[in-house]
Amino acid sequence: MFEQGVPARFHVHAWHEGQPVAPEDMTVEVWLTRLGEAIEYYSFAPQDDYLRSRETVAEPHSFDVEVNARIAGEQYHWQYASHEGRTRIPAGLAEEMDIVTRAVGPQTIPEVLSLTGRVRTDPDRLARVRPRYAGQLQSIEAGLGDAVGQGEVLAQIQSHESLQTYALKAPIAGLIVRRDAQPGGNTGDEPLFVIADLSEVWVELDLFGRALGRVRAGQPVRVETLDGSQAEGVIDWVSPLAAHASQSVVARVVLPNPDGRLRPGEFVRGEVTVAAAEAALAVRESALQRFRDFDVVYARVGETYEVRMLELGRRGGGWVEVLGGLAPGTHYVVDNSYLIKADIEKSGAAHAH
Repeated sequence: MFEQGVPARFHVHAWHEGQPVAPEDMTVEVWLTRLGEAIEYYSFAPQDDYLRSRETVAEPHSFDVEVNARIAGEQYHWQYASHEGRTRIPAGLAEEMDIVTRAVGPQTIPEVLSLTGRVRTDPDRLARVRPRYAGQLQSIEAGLGDAVGQGEVLAQIQSHESLQTYALKAPIAGLIVRRDAQPGGNTGDEPLFVIADLSEVWVELDLFGRALGRVRAGQPVRVETLDGSQAEGVIDWVSPLAAHASQSVVARVVLPNPDGRLRPGEFVRGEVTVAAAEAALAVRESALQRFRDFDVVYARVGETYEVRMLELGRRGGGWVEVLGGLAPGTHYVVDNSYLIKADIEKSGAAHAH
């Protein structure tokens, strides 16, 4: 098989009694049986001093070969195996190795924009607690970081004017995120406590350049913190104003935060789905491996796994469109495909003609 800088074709050179046979003095037919029983026929025509197949040989170059030839008046027939990128793993062992396959088929491919931003406290869920009357703090009932309920007593204050002691209570339920109060101290107009209800937070994503005209309210978004925590939501609001310094525009996402994993002030990444396209065939992006110079997946037929070289298109949402190289309905390895690659490389079945 010749494939140096050109599409692969079979070349046939023949000798009889030590002498080269002219291409017009021989006829050759080749049948290839690929994994899954697909059979391909190849015919030949003279080319200089040899025969060349009229048909090109598609990847992968892995098949069982059957040859019929008539050379210098003699009839020949032979068979041989020419496998590459192929291995066999019994079903039980594959299950133990957590090798999972699925059938390739149609898929919606989202177009995603990657943005950065920060977690913010919802202003409607933030309370700055000030005393009603100036006075002296008699006792402090809650500390920094304490969770308090609505109406819970935070401090006891003796009024300077009436000398009566009154209770300073939490106007909302939440977490005390700031405390500027000490027993015996005198109060003024500044807040003594700041309470934040973090059961729901805002994520403000920064829009620059081309994102400005593509992100709008209602689009789905996946938010990921730097420690890997993830949450799903939608764009709730896009600011009509741009920041003076950065010229960025804020897109807001409102997210539930019952476990407090989203912390106000921390940086986050946002993946906003701005469009979607239907692909006739698509594979999981995590299933892709490199084989020679190709992006590939590993097809499964029974207990045999074999490489499939792919022509790829659009990507998004963890999927990759397949434009060629994989037949509809083919089962391919989606989880732990690297184990198949390693087994093939160990067996030496990488590439041989």
